[in-house]
Amino acid sequence: MASHAETKGASTFARVVAIGAVIAVVLLVAVLMFGGGDKPYTVSATFETGGQLVKGNQVEVGGRPIGTVKDIELTDNGQAKVTMELKEFAPLHAGTTAVVRANSLSGIANRYVSLTPGPDSGTEIPEGGKIGVDKTTAPVDLDQLFNTLDPDTRKGLQQLVQGSAAQFDGKSKEANEAAKYFNPALSTSSKLLEEVVLDRDAFRGFVTDSAALTGALAERRDDLAGLVTNTNETAGAIAEENVALGRALGLLPGTLRKANTTFVNLRATLEDLTVLVDASKPATKELEPFFRKLRPLVRDAEPTIKDLSQLIRKRGAGNDAIDLLQKAPKLASITDTAFPRTVRAFQKTQPVLEFARPYTPDFAGWLTKFGQGAANYDANGHFARIQPLFNAFSITDNPLGQTLTAQPDTGRAFEIGPEARKAQRCPGGSTQASPDGSSPWKPTPTFDCDPAAVPPGP
Repeated sequence: MASHAETKGASTFARVVAIGAVIAVVLLVAVLMFGGGDKPYTVSATFETGGQLVKGNQVEVGGRPIGTVKDIELTDNGQAKVTMELKEFAPLHAGTTAVVRANSLSGIANRYVSLTPGPDSGTEIPEGGKIGVDKTTAPVDLDQLFNTLDPDTRKGLQQLVQGSAAQFDGKSKEANEAAKYFNPALSTSSKLLEEVVLDRDAFRGFVTDSAALTGALAERRDDLAGLVTNTNETAGAIAEENVALGRALGLLPGTLRKANTTFVNLRATLEDLTVLVDASKPATKELEPFFRKLRPLVRDAEPTIKDLSQLIRKRGAGNDAIDLLQKAPKLASITDTAFPRTVRAFQKTQPVLEFARPYTPDFAGWLTKFGQGAANYDANGHFARIQPLFNAFSITDNPLGQTLTAQPDTGRAFEIGPEARKAQRCPGGSTQASPDGSSPWKPTPTFDCDPAAVPPGP
């Protein structure tokens, strides 16, 4: 029995080991097949411009996001190196193209990179590989299109838009009806050309007329000889500038490549512009009543604008705003020195005025009392009665009689000595304190005065 149990236990252990081995093999195969799937595939693309791309913009293939923009760097020749992390379609193959596109015309962070993978038969682009600038296309903004136009062309375009608005003002219904005839007109023209080609007699006449034209040119052979001579001289002049011409021809491929990129992206821009125009059509219906209501305002504002024009510029000297602005620099040069000094003077005067302001009633009262004291007059004129009170001594009774006792400085009506100069009386402190406590008055707790500095007496 013991031998049978041992045999059974060994068999069970062998099964467990076999199952564990199978599980380990399955896990190993899964790791080998799917273990590297989480690591993103990195590739960079060089564009002529960054096209307002930012980190985190999506990378799409066929309209489906497959990765994001990881980094944007500036190359030594001023181009944009865009590094992308892809989670699908890895690795890419040679022939892959990249285009920076915009979801809409509004916003600056609505760009994405659209990839068109190359054929599987092409060479694989390794991890960290590059897509050359010849395989990338940068976006063309609407402002870039308008910046290529000179001022006269932009002005003409503005006049064309304004003229079209005036032309279709109130006639949108008729314009829609007229647009219905474009298709019949074009199809009719196509049929006309087909008939011209099929009409052999007419074609024969065209050949005959061409022969007559050749004969007429033969009759003007002398003029043609002069034309050839002038053309020869022109070609010689061009040959003398062969260096400049060679330089221009060397720059021509790059120019044509950029122009090709511009025109390719212009197609997408025009498609977006069509969406903008379609969205603007409902709003233009409200422009007509707005302009109709605006017309009286413009008519009434004409005198005001005329007066404003004369205020800005008027014949003569020193009588308009332009003359005033021309003299302003001279005034500024003078005030550059005077104003800072004035400001410093006001800043230094401010503390003095703040200290003297609470004493205004005392000063006004002194002027009033002084005027009353000198109001009397006789034949010799006005006079004032003055009685100085010093109270330097007081009379004291004692058994031996009366004696003079010296008063301290604080007991005198007018303080004398260094202590008098140290006294900081508060407003209203030149007389005895008021019973209701209204004087002396300390304006603020930090005001520099002593409320106890008042004359002695009741």
